[in-house]
Amino acid sequence: MERELALEAVRVTEAAALASAPWVARGSKAEADDAATEAMRSMFRTLAIRGRVVIGEGEMDEAPMLYIGEQVGDGSGPEVDVAVDPLEGTTLVARGMNNAVSVLALAPKGQLLHAPDIYMEKLAVGAQLAGKLSLRDPLSVTARKAAEGLGKPLSELNVLLLDRPRHASMIAELRELGVRVRLLTDGDVFGAMMPCGAKTGVDLYVGSGGAPEGVLAAAALKCMGGEFQGRLLPENEEQRRRLGEMGISGADDVLFMDDLVGTGDVIFAATGVTPGDFLEGVQLLPGRRASTHSVVMRAATHTVRYIQTEHDLALKGMASAVPSLGA
Repeated sequence: MERELALEAVRVTEAAALASAPWVARGSKAEADDAATEAMRSMFRTLAIRGRVVIGEGEMDEAPMLYIGEQVGDGSGPEVDVAVDPLEGTTLVARGMNNAVSVLALAPKGQLLHAPDIYMEKLAVGAQLAGKLSLRDPLSVTARKAAEGLGKPLSELNVLLLDRPRHASMIAELRELGVRVRLLTDGDVFGAMMPCGAKTGVDLYVGSGGAPEGVLAAAALKCMGGEFQGRLLPENEEQRRRLGEMGISGADDVLFMDDLVGTGDVIFAATGVTPGDFLEGVQLLPGRRASTHSVVMRAATHTVRYIQTEHDLALKGMASAVPSLGA
């Protein structure tokens, strides 16, 4: 993939973040998500790619925008797989809470796992623990290995997971071990990225979340030098059938980064909607202007760029891409 494509990808997440920003703290999840999705789809038309959405808003008959299998781009340039979440953290936006983002990943055609929309058990770590842990181990063993690998006592280990009823037993087990348990309200993709953040204080991300978000997280961690492992968790026969068609049993198969995002190059881009641990949120400024804070990463070079941009929302191209901001 062209190096310039990494910077072009940021324009797509910027548009989605800008479009959803007016909905922050207004209690409207669907409206915020629709605005982000529409803006992302519009901006994709300007990218010189022949893209196919493999992680999107659902099947064609369920989601009219950015559905799985949709073709995006201007029809020129490289053939790529596209994974998107126009608004990761719709509840966060609706409630005016931190860490809502717009994200996407691009990879050469055939490289990204076409993950079904089911739960995935996850283990994410930073570079210092990469290759040292296994999702097959019991949680207590994983915690002890992590503490040893980081050279710290169990009492100083920081483990992050989504605050969900399904994680109650894991939370209890971790607290029995004496580790520090941090709970995340929403934001599965950036939650898995936390162990790679120098200032987050998170050592491990565990628990279950959406499989599509797992692919996006794996793309980010590949760029950041971390590690992601996942195991799909089918809940019924239909989901098991879909996994069988993919050659995955779902019961024992641990998916590693090469299984999720391939062995080639990957581009990951994200723009903050609300302030968070990695990114600042959109700021609407006087005079029909706004500022965004984004990150774009590339696996081939492990380059991580943070981009602060000020936008003139009155420009014709921006107004058409981000209609929710008004004329």
